[in-house]
Amino acid sequence: MSLLWKFLDNFESIVCRILLVGFVCLLFGQIISREVFGTSISWIEELSVYMFVWFVFFGASYAAKMAAHNRVTFQFKFLPRKVVNVIEAFADVFWVFFNVYFVYLATDFIFNKMNKFWKSQTLGIEMKYIYLVLPIAFTLMTIRILQVNYQRLFLGIDAHDPDQIDLDELAAQVAAENKTKE
Repeated sequence: MSLLWKFLDNFESIVCRILLVGFVCLLFGQIISREVFGTSISWIEELSVYMFVWFVFFGASYAAKMAAHNRVTFQFKFLPRKVVNVIEAFADVFWVFFNVYFVYLATDFIFNKMNKFWKSQTLGIEMKYIYLVLPIAFTLMTIRILQVNYQRLFLGIDAHDPDQIDLDELAAQVAAENKTKE
């Protein structure tokens, strides 16, 4: 059971890795085909574009899991951490409502308004299968937003953006290193 939870917790990461490797290999094969054999395979470019689009949307969901989406947070430096958590959770409520509404609109478009005869030019598959990434990714993003807020507000676990640099903390580290050198 723990293996299943580990897989589900890293689902977006796994899908992103597979998609990234897939479209990079396809594009590399396309380059080799053009340069070495002098021919181009048309479906590779279309498939790699679709894989890249899916990669971007699953990556956005993964960024929501890591709390790595861009936010303006300078004004929060003057507030207590609990107040900041509540304000960010309140902002995330709007984000969740947007996502839920977007999932509704995307699902309605894909299954009710999209023409069955809209197909990709070279692959020949129905475009609704390509567009399915929208409700899937936004649903996953909503789940991840709720997961991060639950962990932060109720469990006290702060999902830290791996790319975020706290300049005050960095300055304190540099000052401490300079003191030890003296």
